[in-house]
Amino acid sequence: MGAAAADFTSALYLGLRHGRAALDDWPALTLGKPAALAEVPGARAVARDLAALQGCAAATLLPSTLHLFWDVFGMLGRERDGKPYMVLVDGAAYPVARWGGERAAGMGLPLRVFRSGALAELASLVGLARQLGRRPLVLADGYYPDRAGAPPLASYAALAAGADGLLLLDDAQALGVLGPRGGGSIVAHGLAGAPVLMGASLAKGFGVPLAVLAGSAALVRHFEAVSDTRLHASPPPVATVVAARHALELNRVCGDALRAALRQRIGQFRAALAEQGIATEGGAFPVQAVRLPRWLDLAAAHGALRRDGVLAVPQCRGGAALLAFLLRADHTKADIARAAHALRHHVKELA
Repeated sequence: MGAAAADFTSALYLGLRHGRAALDDWPALTLGKPAALAEVPGARAVARDLAALQGCAAATLLPSTLHLFWDVFGMLGRERDGKPYMVLVDGAAYPVARWGGERAAGMGLPLRVFRSGALAELASLVGLARQLGRRPLVLADGYYPDRAGAPPLASYAALAAGADGLLLLDDAQALGVLGPRGGGSIVAHGLAGAPVLMGASLAKGFGVPLAVLAGSAALVRHFEAVSDTRLHASPPPVATVVAARHALELNRVCGDALRAALRQRIGQFRAALAEQGIATEGGAFPVQAVRLPRWLDLAAAHGALRRDGVLAVPQCRGGAALLAFLLRADHTKADIARAAHALRHHVKELA
């Protein structure tokens, strides 16, 4: 490729990487014991800070969102305090969270999928849950990059609340990027106090492979008391908790500046491609997609860009071929100009 590639395949949106030289030392990588027996040093403080950032009363840390959603749905599937749940899944929800829903279905909870944003359809399913003597458990993502927006979360929460239900959000895309101070969907949509339980990875906005579950103090504490993964799986590595603390410190000091830089890069990218006559999808979010003409082979276009030193993510959505570009705060104007020039050149070349 010659010069270093312009890499648009990483979802480290704020450009945070936490090299070891930037972190405090840690005495051991792991404690060798489950979180149910002993918390990782610093985990409680990081969880408190994340809860405050997200506008929640309490939070707890898990190794990944796979652990988190598998465990949360297990807890809710066993819930015996009041009516049992019925799982209602937004059709655009991310697979990892949906795998948790499948666990709940395997435990006997009815599961239905509704079209993303279809409030009348969701209201009908909430009514069905009531008829069956169940409470609605609505699963959705806080933000859908491929749809350039969020689902109507306030309406989802209101429908759930009206039937003594719960809105369970996967906020991996929004945390660190959207809302005041990067607090994510609860603060961005004014959902504080609503019946919402939030699961999110810090791997995108904050660059840390760690998950956080946030919500009411009662729900979080109940989760910690009955969690399967806190008992049977390893807790987050000590080094990961140290990196999370570092990420939150950086967010306090320069997070708003990084988010402003990211917004600037997104605007520059969209403007640069528009000058080349290329439309982009993604709105003001860092995931920008270029829909390829039907006559253009996706593999050929992706390969041509790669040979030219521009790395993008090939995607297929609903039969359409796209190249996705994940923008970061640390991309340069030269990176963006290189991508725009290469796209224009190779779309013409492969015509």
